[in-house]
Amino acid sequence: MDLNIDRINELYHKSQAEGLTEEEKTEQRVLREKYIEAIRKNMRGTLDRVSFVNPDGSITKAGDKNNKSC
Repeated sequence: MDLNIDRINELYHKSQAEGLTEEEKTEQRVLREKYIEAIRKNMRGTLDRVSFVNPDGSITKAGDKNNKSC
């Protein structure tokens, strides 16, 4: 993951300084999409481990897709 972030940053700085080729623009887009996907998976994993205690004492998991209260 760290290598992808380094490359994303490298491409960003190059885009600001001199511009990117079409191949580099495509690479940047693909790397950003993969990075965002990894962040979403990480967040979902975190939310799946979080629970809330309701005022009535019941417990609701944050990652529960059937939870309509959110």
